[in-house]
Amino acid sequence: MTVTNESDDPQVPIVCTECETTSRVPLADVADAVDRHNEQLHDGDEVAAVDPDVADQIADLVATELGLLEE
Repeated sequence: MTVTNESDDPQVPIVCTECETTSRVPLADVADAVDRHNEQLHDGDEVAAVDPDVADQIADLVATELGLLEE
C-alpha cells in the first residue's frame, strides 16, 4: 500500500490480514489505496480494509450524528 504523510489529512489505518501489513493513509485516499492494494496483490478480492475497530467507531459516530441511535 502507498503511504503518504500529509499532515492536514487525518490518517486512517488500513490492515491486510493476508499480507500481515498495516499502514496509514490520508482519509481522502482510503478508498483508492484499499482498492489499489486489493487489485494489485489479491486479484481484486476484498482482503485489505480499514481497521475494523476504526470502521466501527466511524459507523457509531455517523449513526449518532444522523440521530439513528435516538429512541
